[in-house]
Amino acid sequence: MFGYRSAGPRVRLTTDRLVVRLVHERDAWRLADYYAENRAFLKPWEPVRDESHCYPSGWQARLGLIADMHKQGSAYYFVLMDPEETEVRGVANYSNVLRGSFHACYLGYSLGEKWQGQGLMFEALTTTLRYMQRQQRIHRIMANYMPHNQRSGDLLARLGFEKEGYAKDYLLIDGRWQDHVLTALTYREWTPDRRGQ
Repeated sequence: MFGYRSAGPRVRLTTDRLVVRLVHERDAWRLADYYAENRAFLKPWEPVRDESHCYPSGWQARLGLIADMHKQGSAYYFVLMDPEETEVRGVANYSNVLRGSFHACYLGYSLGEKWQGQGLMFEALTTTLRYMQRQQRIHRIMANYMPHNQRSGDLLARLGFEKEGYAKDYLLIDGRWQDHVLTALTYREWTPDRRGQ
């Protein structure tokens, strides 16, 4: 065991038009390209990103931390890729995974500008939500969006997320505290495992 890194989970899901898989350390170049190409487009919807998001060297350290979170089961970071797996088209991140009596996590996602309006995020999230509910046994997935981001609100509603509230000054997005609509999707077929959890 000494001197060897234990492998993280290998998850590779396919849809009609995408390969959706967990990121790994070899994705540094692809992720840097995705964030560099979409920097201006994503800026109004994301936290302020430093320059390292657009360089492979910045992603190498970040991906090491993400690999550890995958191993611990505390987060699952997916990339949405073309069928040949050469280009990142978007990301879907399930973070702050809690077990015990909660079995819940948060969902965040983004899609590159040139892939907007084609139903790709719905396609990808349909498969990752199923994975998180059935394989990771998550009962509650929470996703929040800014009230003026109607496309995101429509997407979540189409996926079955229900509005649960409204939070003032909820997240620091693009350098400003932004209100968010709070939504959640619960897995009604959830049952405890053999240990009762």
